[in-house]
Amino acid sequence: MAKAQDFTAMFKDVMGAFPVDTKAMEDAFKTQAAFSEKLTAVALEAAEKSSEVSAKWTKETLAKLTEVSKSKAEPADYAKAMTDFASATAEVAAENMAAFAEIAKKVQMDTVELLMAAGKDMTDEASAAVQKAAKEATAVAKKAAAAK
Repeated sequence: MAKAQDFTAMFKDVMGAFPVDTKAMEDAFKTQAAFSEKLTAVALEAAEKSSEVSAKWTKETLAKLTEVSKSKAEPADYAKAMTDFASATAEVAAENMAAFAEIAKKVQMDTVELLMAAGKDMTDEASAAVQKAAKEATAVAKKAAAAK
């Protein structure tokens, strides 16, 4: 009966022959974590500002509705109150939509800035890793040539 070969020792030898730079992996993880933290901060700031605009918009609308809901002496006053409400609501909507647009614009600018900085960081890290690997490969090649 055939006995199954134990590949554990062979895999240990093979994996041991390939040097793994754990510092590079740690640095990459830290860079990614820092990037995520900054991107999350941008998103949370936008959410906070958006909720402030929404709350302000709601308060203004409710205040205007209070005026509309008051009893009037003349039927024509109801029409005027509704017209005033519609006009004021349209004006407030335009202001608040502009505020939301500013928030979105800032988020876009901050995100692009972060992505560009992250790209530069990754390029620098990759360049350093390639240079280090090239030096190590050259050293190994020289060592192998000298051993012959």
